[in-house]
Amino acid sequence: MPVVQVHMRAGRSAEEKRQLINALTDAVVRVLGSKRERIVVLLDEIDPESWGQGGRLLIDELSDPEET
Repeated sequence: MPVVQVHMRAGRSAEEKRQLINALTDAVVRVLGSKRERIVVLLDEIDPESWGQGGRLLIDELSDPEET
């Protein structure tokens, strides 16, 4: 049973998550030949205040217009 785990910033819509899970499942079926019903996809949503990159919190990056 393949398990795919994705860590991503919180805030995506249910439809975006639905599409992501479907696309990842399709890829595992195509590449590994696994049965679709046996594939598990876990989405781990992380709040921007709990995500650091480049020594800064993501929430700071999102609020700094010069960084976009």
